[in-house]
Amino acid sequence: MLVDQLNRPIRDLRISVTDRCNFRCGYCMPKDKYGRDHQFLKRNQLLSFEEIEQIARAFVARGVVKIRLTGGEPLVRHDLENLIRQLAAIDGLDDLSLTTNASLLSAKRANSLRDAGIARINISLDALDPVTFGRLNGVGYPVEDVLAGVEHARQAGFEQIKINMVVQKGQNETSILPMVEYFKGRGMILRFIEFMDVGNTNGWKYDEVFTSQQIKSLIEARYPIKQLDANYRGEVAKRWALESGDLELGIISSVTEPFCGECSRARLSAIGELYTCLFATSGKDLRAILRESESPQALGNAIEQLWFERTDRYSEQRTELGPSHQKVEMSYIGG
Repeated sequence: MLVDQLNRPIRDLRISVTDRCNFRCGYCMPKDKYGRDHQFLKRNQLLSFEEIEQIARAFVARGVVKIRLTGGEPLVRHDLENLIRQLAAIDGLDDLSLTTNASLLSAKRANSLRDAGIARINISLDALDPVTFGRLNGVGYPVEDVLAGVEHARQAGFEQIKINMVVQKGQNETSILPMVEYFKGRGMILRFIEFMDVGNTNGWKYDEVFTSQQIKSLIEARYPIKQLDANYRGEVAKRWALESGDLELGIISSVTEPFCGECSRARLSAIGELYTCLFATSGKDLRAILRESESPQALGNAIEQLWFERTDRYSEQRTELGPSHQKVEMSYIGG
């Protein structure tokens, strides 16, 4: 088993297929930083689907069993289903999923993603109130259209649908209970995520974190809940459920209760840079190795060396590292 310096195995690879997105959420792509003049990657700078497949196969050969496609917004990548089919055919890969804001998730697209090989889908949704949601997504996109995308995902028959809500104090904590009420009985998992200091452009401040304990207290003051066991080692969300049995909840608390000690995830950017932490400063250029090396083993050797040397535990070191620590932007490597 390939393990790092803290004895953490590599099990999960997140692959960003594009740095582009049609939303401008403040915690990821704030519109004052990603305006009309922002220079996104050109198509010829992106990894090809064949290169992504090669890298994915190298990771699966070294222990990865789960791959999630992210962005940016992955559904803006042309012909994404072709990549999904290539990845789904890799022997040893147990779980292929995708994260989306669902704005482009038509009934036809949801079915094509499912048919191509996506088993599970994560949908970002930070509020149900139209005014709040329009403000948070930065472009005034209507929440009704995203909810239609959620319904299309349900009808497509994905094995699992998770709804992810980033909670930011003073922005959308009043939407927590309406989200619980709306998703009761719909067969989906609702997850709440603390506002994190990913990247350098989102203006993160600790006093804007609505903590996992506050989220839990708010919910259980209205609905009796019970704790559930973790599904696997390294699961980032603590699992809860309404005692009524009609909704599973997850709470992700990387700020107030870091889980670095169990992190088994690596992240690949759209141009082939590998990051071993969501809060990393720099990445390893796998694309150059892939294109320049004559040895097929070179890519695998690079992955093994990088993971073996890994010591990342930013969330546990947040206070001592301080605000001067520069980090890669979330839109560049996905969530």
